[in-house]
Amino acid sequence: MPEPVTSVTFPSAFLWGAATSAYQIEGAVREDGRTPSIWDTFSHTPGRTAGGDTGDIAVDHYHRYRDDVALMAELGLSAYRFSVSWPRVQPTGRGPVVQRGLDFYRRLVDELLARGIRPALTLYHWDLPQELEDAGGWPQRDTAFRFAEYARLVGEALGDRVEQWITLNEPWCSAFLGYGSGVHAPGRTDPAASLRAAHHLNLAHGLAASALRSVMPARNEIAISLNSSVVRPLSQDPADIAAARRIDDLANGVFHGPMLHGAYPASLLEATASVTDWSYVLDGDTRTINVPLDALGLNYYTPALVSAASGGTAGPRADGHGASDHSPWPGADDVRFHQTPGERTEMGWTIDPTGLYDLLLRYTREAPGLPLYITENGAAYDDKPGPDGRVHDPERIAYLHDHLAAVRRAITDGADVRGYYLWSLLDNFEWAYGYGKRFGAVYVDYGTLERTPKSSARWYGEVARTGVLPGVEPGV
Repeated sequence: MPEPVTSVTFPSAFLWGAATSAYQIEGAVREDGRTPSIWDTFSHTPGRTAGGDTGDIAVDHYHRYRDDVALMAELGLSAYRFSVSWPRVQPTGRGPVVQRGLDFYRRLVDELLARGIRPALTLYHWDLPQELEDAGGWPQRDTAFRFAEYARLVGEALGDRVEQWITLNEPWCSAFLGYGSGVHAPGRTDPAASLRAAHHLNLAHGLAASALRSVMPARNEIAISLNSSVVRPLSQDPADIAAARRIDDLANGVFHGPMLHGAYPASLLEATASVTDWSYVLDGDTRTINVPLDALGLNYYTPALVSAASGGTAGPRADGHGASDHSPWPGADDVRFHQTPGERTEMGWTIDPTGLYDLLLRYTREAPGLPLYITENGAAYDDKPGPDGRVHDPERIAYLHDHLAAVRRAITDGADVRGYYLWSLLDNFEWAYGYGKRFGAVYVDYGTLERTPKSSARWYGEVARTGVLPGVEPGV
């Protein structure tokens, strides 16, 4: 456990939130006009998820949202990041919206505002309408234009009440886990398609940001959430440094290059030339992608440690992104991933707050003047109620304390960090891991769907109410 440290105070305007996503918590997958997303199809395909788990019911947030918002208010949260289910509001991915679907999000937003909680709306957290996947999915250019139209429709409906907007959540996962390694929906394993998907996700972001600005008040803030990796070489050997650069390009540069700098890294194009010729990047695309942002969301869990594979042979892919015979790193089969030393969460991810500090300082340099938010950070543990019926999770408290301390240190060192969203508010459907990994600050009994705040929820709520990060005593 950490040694005692001095309490520190965060800026008074700092946002203290929690995050969720639609498919992971809502359930009600066949209600009010909603049609299947790629995750409905994927989770109902035998062998794709642990235990055959699906999000059909999830934690029934669709019917219990008022209670969940009341719980957020009780805990003292000042912000809540949620995602809109695309097939709930535009079932085929094209054409008019279904008002019954939009009405759910209207009710949710109104409930949040009535409780003094700032809504942060993510337009896409991986639930592509299945009909668009049948037409080619993200490797198909038209999907980017369909997304922009969807963004405009949601912006028109909610832009008067929601001020913080996020276009895409972790497009790296959508592109490379969905179309490269196949461990995420739609489960395709085509390296060239994964790079096309990445470009069209970038294009979708730029088009959607412009569409939102055309229909929303100027005060609204438009951002994107990237799971930017902190990629470290195993040694200072030039081959290991080169390997880290290649993974950094595929994890980070493929998105922040065009978004922040208006171009893909030349080193990325060169390293992937054997996979694709990038001919789908048309004139004007990078200008469209390079639309000005109001803020940047960063999701962080653990750093990556890589080296060149010895003897020119491919190394094992211990990258923390699920088991597959196919790699999510196109053109980098000769890079070996290593488990970083230290304590690990139930996901097998090493706990290393220094990576979060490094990430914040990196983007302070990459995009000077651009406000930053931690839009996801958290840990999965094997949480269980004790004899007293309470759920004590001291490991999560220690995890949160140390990562929040890293955020505060980054602010002191010049990073303009405006808020922190804990992942996650509730235990939920954890994608291909099913219900086997609990990230929530609130425990959910999956049999009864009863919610029980864990000790970490109470601890985090006190930090949120006071803005003070206390010292952690041994044994907490």
